[in-house]
Amino acid sequence: MSTASRSHSSGPWTHVARAAAALAAGMGVGRFVYTPILPLMHDGAGLSASAGANLATANYIGYLIGALAGILFPALIRSRTVLRASLLLLTATLAAMPLTHSTLVWEGLRLLAGVTSALVFVVAAGSLLHHLREHPPHLSGWAFGGVGGGIALSGLLVLALRPLADWRAAWWAAAALTALLAWGAWNLRPEGAPAAPARDAGPGIRTHRWFGALFVSYTLEGVGYIIAGTFLVAAVGQGSPGWVGSGAWVLVGLAAVPSSALWARLGHRFSRPGLLLSALTIQAAGIALPALTDATTAALTSAILFGATFLGVSTLALAAGAHLRFPRSVALLTAGYSVGQILGPLLVAPLLHHGYNQALLLAALTVLTAAAAAAVLRIGFPHHMAVVRPTNPLHQRESTEDARPT
Repeated sequence: MSTASRSHSSGPWTHVARAAAALAAGMGVGRFVYTPILPLMHDGAGLSASAGANLATANYIGYLIGALAGILFPALIRSRTVLRASLLLLTATLAAMPLTHSTLVWEGLRLLAGVTSALVFVVAAGSLLHHLREHPPHLSGWAFGGVGGGIALSGLLVLALRPLADWRAAWWAAAALTALLAWGAWNLRPEGAPAAPARDAGPGIRTHRWFGALFVSYTLEGVGYIIAGTFLVAAVGQGSPGWVGSGAWVLVGLAAVPSSALWARLGHRFSRPGLLLSALTIQAAGIALPALTDATTAALTSAILFGATFLGVSTLALAAGAHLRFPRSVALLTAGYSVGQILGPLLVAPLLHHGYNQALLLAALTVLTAAAAAAVLRIGFPHHMAVVRPTNPLHQRESTEDARPT
């Protein structure tokens, strides 16, 4: 255990719990609660499908702004004040959603929610990197499972409220849940000192062509995954009983809780490009299922497959980029992924006039294209380079552990 860890009475699992609470608040609820509330806003607030896509895009633009702020101004990552202020402001944006029927104001609130979600993420991620760097990597994986926990909790909340209240109550309940999680994350210790700069990989093997394939794959994943992540509940609700949509979102969250830790473990035993290809193919199948059949079992299976892979794909892609030791690989991949998330809802907006099936099929096709790029990545991939092991999707830490491909 590091000196910093020994100097505090709390153990690593306490730190994991606080970081998980922050990620559950910032990402699982603050960012993704919009997915199960969207059908309620269609029915009760008169929100059109295209306007719903615009609200999603505003949130993703805000997230990109917040993520870039964390990259350009590293001091933000080390600030407890930034963490606490972001949690409070995020809670306020959720509570303010029912106070207006203006689509423009909603877009502004979701933009601000995206910025604060990203800032919460970068602070929590930096904290995990710094304080758990000498602990097994699966601990950070469980902390990132907080995203799935927040998704599951918000889905359960909306599922419970659906027969009793309207979309306004759902937003207020989400704000209350975010406040509770913020309390759990309040004493999270941010990164205490700047991380040492990564060493230059030197004049070794050039990795540009592999990184190029990875960048294309991960950007396309951002496009495809976010379409499903935004519209899955509404799509399932078109042809299934009322509880199935929100229930499916709960399953997405529950499946996501262990996924990051699981895929991280597999990534240290098998070829990451091969695992990435598998995860993307599984995800594409899961996204397509609700568009191909209205069966409840298909909807629930889709939710499990999607939840089990979307965090795992991030874990594998960013680990592969770090392994290649491409300069600023994590920042570049995160930027491409964020741009993909902005483009996704915009690309499918013209298709939403005919329901969500076409949008989901386009998302599945996009993810399959990402899988094809991952297959290209496998060709001659330099498995035996020194590994740079990331502990989260925005940061990386060097390691001397050898890769162990299949």
